[in-house]
Amino acid sequence: MKEIGKIETLFNPSGVVVVGASTHPGKFGFVALHNIINAEFNGPIFATNPKKPEILGIQTHAEILEIPKGKANFAMICISPEKIIDTLPQLSQIGIETAFVVSGGFKETDSAGENLEKHVVEEAKKWGILLAGPNGQGLVSTPANLCSQIVSPYPPAGNISIASQSGNILSALMNMSRFSNIGVARAISTGNQASLGVSDYIKYFTTDSKTSVIIAYVEGLPNGREFFETIQKATRKKPVIIIRGGSTKDGAIAAASHTGSLASDHKIFAGMIKQAGAFLTEGVESAFELAATFAKQPLPTGRKTVVMTTAGGWGVLTADAISKSELSLIALPDDLKRSIDMLLPPRWSKSNPIDLAGGETRDTIPDLLNVLLQHEEVSSLIFLGLGIQGNIARTYYESNSVTDGMMRMADFHADQEKRYANSIIEAITKFEKPVMVASELAFADSNNPGPKTLKDSGFLCYRSPSTAVECLSSLTEYALANNS
Repeated sequence: MKEIGKIETLFNPSGVVVVGASTHPGKFGFVALHNIINAEFNGPIFATNPKKPEILGIQTHAEILEIPKGKANFAMICISPEKIIDTLPQLSQIGIETAFVVSGGFKETDSAGENLEKHVVEEAKKWGILLAGPNGQGLVSTPANLCSQIVSPYPPAGNISIASQSGNILSALMNMSRFSNIGVARAISTGNQASLGVSDYIKYFTTDSKTSVIIAYVEGLPNGREFFETIQKATRKKPVIIIRGGSTKDGAIAAASHTGSLASDHKIFAGMIKQAGAFLTEGVESAFELAATFAKQPLPTGRKTVVMTTAGGWGVLTADAISKSELSLIALPDDLKRSIDMLLPPRWSKSNPIDLAGGETRDTIPDLLNVLLQHEEVSSLIFLGLGIQGNIARTYYESNSVTDGMMRMADFHADQEKRYANSIIEAITKFEKPVMVASELAFADSNNPGPKTLKDSGFLCYRSPSTAVECLSSLTEYALANNS
């Protein structure tokens, strides 16, 4: 069994040492040091460089043993592979417990690299150092203000934690976090998994109080049974979302050259994930959207779903998507119809999806949210059409024929969108039921006041009704499985 408890020092170190800090902005040793400083890590920062006494305002040390003992317990290693072994006893002497090896040139290359990797791991164990990597981009831990990686994304703080066998996939997920304003707690590129693998990080995330949702990108598993048992235990406490690389023959070949991983049979893998109670997604976007759903939405108590839409076509497509899911598009109870009749003009659809038919006013949508969500027959709600009035406002703001009346109407429309978005957020909190908002304007116009208000509050506006349905269906599936 790995020293899982020691992983804590990766994500919450007392201090950090960058081994091989550089003055060149294009070198790993510079980027890593810069990112640690720039994220305002809340502990002491040390760096080694035999030629330069100072880098980025940090006093450097020519030798590792010059660093005060006991001031740091984590090292970011950015030197060439063949030099790493000699640094390990020195790092141990100053109190280093864990280290991330950025360097490549190990088992992902050839047999000589594989042998070197084994030797490095053996020496690290000898000196009591737990290794992450090698051949990885680093890690992020927002609770510690730690961005110890050789790439740029530093996501906002949140409760999603990620372990990825690909640094590029990890960066993509963190970029989505930055764009959506839905935050991350921990994130790590596992690299070659010479000592610590995806399963080890999932075990840590399962017990981590800062993590409520787990994402893992995997290409190959050295121990399928351990992975299955790990995620099975994890899903009893937190949702686990898996992205799979190497599910095809060509993908498996690519995975082998990428991280030295050997992919397993995809059908067996998919069955294992389902049996464990986790969710297997087809891509990075769907994985993050699902994670965001678990991170921000309350768990529903049933499958009974209502759709409210300001656009008829989207309501039809959403009904189609729900019919193919595990959700139930309920027939509206008579008492609910009567309540809706009091808020909408007679031309509304009289059915689910509830087509407002242009009947929305200042208070219509907030009042409808309250009426629908307080009803015992409604487990969840999907809202379509946020941003339409904001789109009109944008047209007026950008017009070449501006009048005072147009500006007043534009301001009114923009304020309406903000009001609708805020009422959705309030309703989620008040009724503890999920409300999924879908609008292409969240991506087509990032300044639209409706989707932007959701984003500023850390809520996801889904890119399409089908995506909202997929995420809500998985949220419901997890809730019902855990309730049972």
